[in-house]
Amino acid sequence: MLYSENELKKRLKAGCGIFYFYASDEALVRDAAGKAERALLAGDPETTVLPGPTPTVEEIVMAAGTISFFGGRRLVKLPLIRPSAYSDKDLQEVCDTLADTENAVFLLTSVFEEHYGKIKPGKREQKLISACEKLGYCVRVAKPGRSDLQKLLRTWAGEMGTTFAPGADTQLLDRCGEDQFLLRNEVDKLAALSGYGTVTPEMVRELGTVTLDADTFDMVKLVTSGQTAKALQKLKVLLELQNDPILITGALIGNYLDIYRVFLARRSRRQLADAAKDFGYTGKWNYRLGNAEKAAARFSRAQLENSLCILQQLDLDLKRSKLDSDLLLQKALCQLALAGGRR
Repeated sequence: MLYSENELKKRLKAGCGIFYFYASDEALVRDAAGKAERALLAGDPETTVLPGPTPTVEEIVMAAGTISFFGGRRLVKLPLIRPSAYSDKDLQEVCDTLADTENAVFLLTSVFEEHYGKIKPGKREQKLISACEKLGYCVRVAKPGRSDLQKLLRTWAGEMGTTFAPGADTQLLDRCGEDQFLLRNEVDKLAALSGYGTVTPEMVRELGTVTLDADTFDMVKLVTSGQTAKALQKLKVLLELQNDPILITGALIGNYLDIYRVFLARRSRRQLADAAKDFGYTGKWNYRLGNAEKAAARFSRAQLENSLCILQQLDLDLKRSKLDSDLLLQKALCQLALAGGRR
């Protein structure tokens, strides 16, 4: 079952005893669980927190069985519980405890890995999900789409009396990606910068945080357009901000792999969606591969393969050479410029 605020309100009103939220992103479950918790705390219950990933069966049984001093049901929180870390016997006892409890309301969250854009719970994860579905409100919190994130940005801004000028919210998404923790922090920062007025695209460009992938792709665009000096300057800023040279290299390799994959897809007359599916892209792949597609038009296959060889050698040199890592990166950028990309 997918998360629904309307259904959550119904379950809260009906006095449901189990609330379990799971997703592939911690921010998603925190947000959903936070709404349930705020409603539950309105009754001022005594609260017990059993931090994840594996509170013991004894701790859960004790928390569930302890009668609240004020006579109401105790709120027991199990944040980021990991069912796969329990033995089959212990997990069964956890499920039995959830089923037999009358003195507590349980609020559980879990984060599961995503494979090819889908959550595929394992045997033990599915066991806990099935048990909680029978006992209460158990839902998967889906990732919001791009339009949903834009609405979320505007909602957060509105809570502080701030608005986004046309294009500013989309630019923030393009630069920061879909991490809701990062996005919320950026909205807070930009709202303060605007004097709690209007956030403009210029503010986002000047002070908005960007992901390392976005920064390194900017370097790729500068290199392929013949602006090597500007690319080197951007690299200098990244290093001054204490970004690890190996991580910078990894992001550069990822950028060039995006370009190479799109290049091959276009050569075989395949669509970007096909490439995204073939290589397991998730999230905002259309934006990422769309940028790669524009860059791919500048390359020949030989140029791209030569560029990937340069980056592979850079990765090896960084891990085993005694030479200064900053100099190795600068040398590689110059080699990438010479390798082509402006045909």
